[in-house]
Amino acid sequence: MKGWPRPAAASPALSRWRALLRERRFQQLLAARLTSQAADGVFQASLASAVFFNPEHHASAARVASGFVVLLLPYSLVGPFAGVFLDRWRRQRVLVYGALVRSLVVAVAAALLARQGPAGLGFEVAALAALSINRFYLADLGASLPSILTDRLLVAGNALSPTAGTVATIAGGGIGLGLRELAGRGSGADAVACLVAAVGYVVAALLALRLPAESLGPAVRNQAPLRRQLAGTVRGLVAGADHIRRLPSAAAGLGMICGQRLLFGVWSIMALLLYRNHFHDAGLLRAGIVGFGQAVAAGGIGFVIAAAVAPVAAARFGLRRWIVIVTGFLAVAELVLGLEFALAPLLVAALATGFATQSTKICVDTLLQEQVSDEFRGRAFAFYDTVFNASFVAAAVVAAVSLPATGTSTVAVVLIAAGYAVLALGYSSAASTVASGPAARRAGP
Repeated sequence: MKGWPRPAAASPALSRWRALLRERRFQQLLAARLTSQAADGVFQASLASAVFFNPEHHASAARVASGFVVLLLPYSLVGPFAGVFLDRWRRQRVLVYGALVRSLVVAVAAALLARQGPAGLGFEVAALAALSINRFYLADLGASLPSILTDRLLVAGNALSPTAGTVATIAGGGIGLGLRELAGRGSGADAVACLVAAVGYVVAALLALRLPAESLGPAVRNQAPLRRQLAGTVRGLVAGADHIRRLPSAAAGLGMICGQRLLFGVWSIMALLLYRNHFHDAGLLRAGIVGFGQAVAAGGIGFVIAAAVAPVAAARFGLRRWIVIVTGFLAVAELVLGLEFALAPLLVAALATGFATQSTKICVDTLLQEQVSDEFRGRAFAFYDTVFNASFVAAAVVAAVSLPATGTSTVAVVLIAAGYAVLALGYSSAASTVASGPAARRAGP
């Protein structure tokens, strides 16, 4: 009608979100993803409870460290080779059979938990197998999106899917902890949570069956000899490492983040031991697995703050200076907050650690993206991802031989703080020797 204001046109971003959520294939894939990752959360909560917080079993530093190794090895060893298989197999079938096999493996883990608790090689092998399959599953979800979304919607799909999956995992973790409380705690309760996760994986497989077999690609399956492809992956990792070695700025950044990851791993195991064997409930602040969950949440808040602050701070100070600043800050925070071995200071330390480590990762990721040649970028980041996860595995070994069962080690706190200080000074010195170029001028000295 003349004289009436015309409705405002939807923004391009909002239009893309609406179009994305109307895509039938995306809806089906997202449903399978959310169900599977919610089951992941239930299973991981049962694992954490069984391995780290089961009152029926003593949790020494060595046992906690071995548990971390089991949890992290798939990400260090399986990850680089996942793409080789995902280019050979129909990805929809990976979702279906991967979920079904995981359901079977998790059911076996539940039976072992109910019978003998988390002790024994059989349970560890079952947990390792389930987590390894999950590494394939998550990689398959990412590789499937371009087959069902146009370039216009792909960025929105890549933003929504992992974020929604993470929320589903967290929700599943809460469900797993709730099941543990309802079932009476102990290994039997953890087994119940595992069985619920196994059912969730079956549902995820059924949801994935709604997708046509060829809908997720690959359009042309790679038929090259598997041995040659696996060897090529290893050569690619070596080539990526060699390329980073030839770039002083990238090599310094990788050294910094690996050092931080090592210290963060030792600190994380120390915090878990404190919650498991030293702390007691104090009002809203809790000990045990609930308290450790509070620390994880505090670290997550630090991650979110880093995501908001790091781009602005890096633009103001330069990428390299901001890495030095947050690492130096973390050295002081760990020393001031860690020596009290109390609940409230540890939560603040968790927030500070999450903020500083994520700030560093954002900056190092950017530095590598700027410095690494495009032809080497995939191989360089595959190597980066491998050593990033392997550094945490190394931290578990260090923690196993250095921490007491209670986690109360003044020496460890001082050495962790000193380690961050050495990293800040060493990286500052290394960064100052990097020849200035276009990327270096942008990053700052």
